[in-house]
Amino acid sequence: MLRRSLLVFAGVISLGAVALVAQPPGPPRDGDPKGDVFKGGFGPPGMGAKRPILKQFDKNGDGWLDDEERKEAREFVKKNAGGRGGFGKGPPGGFKMKGGGEAEKPRPGPKVAVADAPKYPGKPLYDGKILRTIFLEFTSSDWEKELEDFHGTDVEVPATMTVDGKTYKNVGVHFRGASSYMMVPTGSKRSFNVSMDLADKRQRLYGSKTLNLLNGHDDASMMSTVLFSHIARQYIPCPQANFVKVVVNGESWGVYASVEQFDKHFIEENFKTKKGHRWKVRGNPGARSGLEYTGDNVADYKRRFEMKSEDNAKAWQDLIKLCKTLNTTPPDQLVEALKPMLDIEGVLWFLALDIALINNDGYWVRASDYSLFQDEKGIFHVVPHDMNEAFHGAMGGPGFGPPGGGMFRPFGGPGQDKDKDKFDGPPRDREKDKFDGPPREREKGDGPPRDREKDKGDDKGRGPMGRPGGGLGGRNGLELDPLTGLDSARMPLRSKLLAVPELRTRYLEHVRTIAKESLDWEKLGPVIADYRKLIEKEVEADTRKLESYAAFQKATADTVAPPPPAGEGQPRRRPGNELSLRAFAEGRRKYLLELPAIRELPPAGKR
Repeated sequence: MLRRSLLVFAGVISLGAVALVAQPPGPPRDGDPKGDVFKGGFGPPGMGAKRPILKQFDKNGDGWLDDEERKEAREFVKKNAGGRGGFGKGPPGGFKMKGGGEAEKPRPGPKVAVADAPKYPGKPLYDGKILRTIFLEFTSSDWEKELEDFHGTDVEVPATMTVDGKTYKNVGVHFRGASSYMMVPTGSKRSFNVSMDLADKRQRLYGSKTLNLLNGHDDASMMSTVLFSHIARQYIPCPQANFVKVVVNGESWGVYASVEQFDKHFIEENFKTKKGHRWKVRGNPGARSGLEYTGDNVADYKRRFEMKSEDNAKAWQDLIKLCKTLNTTPPDQLVEALKPMLDIEGVLWFLALDIALINNDGYWVRASDYSLFQDEKGIFHVVPHDMNEAFHGAMGGPGFGPPGGGMFRPFGGPGQDKDKDKFDGPPRDREKDKFDGPPREREKGDGPPRDREKDKGDDKGRGPMGRPGGGLGGRNGLELDPLTGLDSARMPLRSKLLAVPELRTRYLEHVRTIAKESLDWEKLGPVIADYRKLIEKEVEADTRKLESYAAFQKATADTVAPPPPAGEGQPRRRPGNELSLRAFAEGRRKYLLELPAIRELPPAGKR
């Protein structure tokens, strides 16, 4: 019974993250004269703002905690948070949430010496043709438990890092992620964030001060993030990604995807400027972060958008103006109104990539998980952020879940506080807030009423829980209509921009281009084959991996296995999740290029 309950929970959480209502501030706790330091943020650690305890224990005021300071802080976390600093240490019993039964328990990996690792001192940090080794050495043997204890707080654990034979002292390390952390048990591969500048603000690794090392959660191929970046960068600015090998305290933890940070270094490389303003839009299944206009109160926007550059009052007003213009301007005036403030063409490419590659952590699903940059001319650019849930086939979206669109609402649904939606922040006006209002009338995007006897997972883009063009995306998860969700008020980049015929046509042309060029197996196949050759031996030797080596081989194979007979080999957590990369590329390409809306477009360059 316990395992069944956990599997059900995993099936929900692995869709991207958990939508939990933020806990209200509690009474002062022992040792905390200022009250509950764990208040604020959305949901559990990893879902929102980090819980601030660093300043409380930073006795020498150097901005980080040494061994003695961390010892005291760990005791405080355990005593006052009931372990919530390390919330979500993985499912009990030591098994992993994977279909096909219990996975092999993690065990110590091969020993690796710094002297034995290949060195690439002249190669870029994100060179896709090399497998660089990153060594992390912690002073304590219980480093994993310590990272668990501080997960979701603003405390980083110092370590010595060695790369290409060069040593970097006191880098800051913490576990990152929501479902990719909470659904992975102790001892298995978890994602790391590494701050090069924890103790030395000038310390960098090949120009970068932050490393994002991802564990490939829910991705047997280990390639989703790297492939998405490879494709997206052909069309728009997108964080670079490649593969690295991570060794902790002399033991191999296997292959990770290393993803570039959205920081000043990224801005300078992609936009040729050091000036501008950056926002991160936190991952959140029930987010209201799709650039809706909620009024002129800047506090409402600060709940949804996290400014990563220096706070600037004018930049916030510009963001509000963008939201207001996007949401309130008539379609026939929208292009001219947005030109001075939004990179419209870049947004259309962003939306096309999001849907063509079926990014299940993307804007089309969650109205979150992206980044914003306003350049020195005042123009906003949208940048992809979370790319590890692509190439699997569609699960949810604007046609999945309760009224109002989107993938999730906070747990509790209608039973939540009717006067204040604690998940969304500000008080709700049910006349204005259609997201949480009463059951709606049928929307234009819903299509005709469904025949529930006939509509049981047919091949026309509607699964047993989906609507035409949305929902499950068809039996194999590939038939996700690029025009899905055009009535979603939560996602005005789709619903407002694509309501303009000219922009909708350009968007569909971009979808066609991605399908024809980037999903062409003659072009994509060799890229995947090179990646497979680069990492397959390390994947096979990895004792901490989240999927079997056989699953990796199947996911990256150059051949396509025939589909299982009806009733056998059911998908683990979503339709399409068992698809190989080739099956996805070929099936998705075929579906998109045969859609009437795309087939009827004028030839490229003839419009």
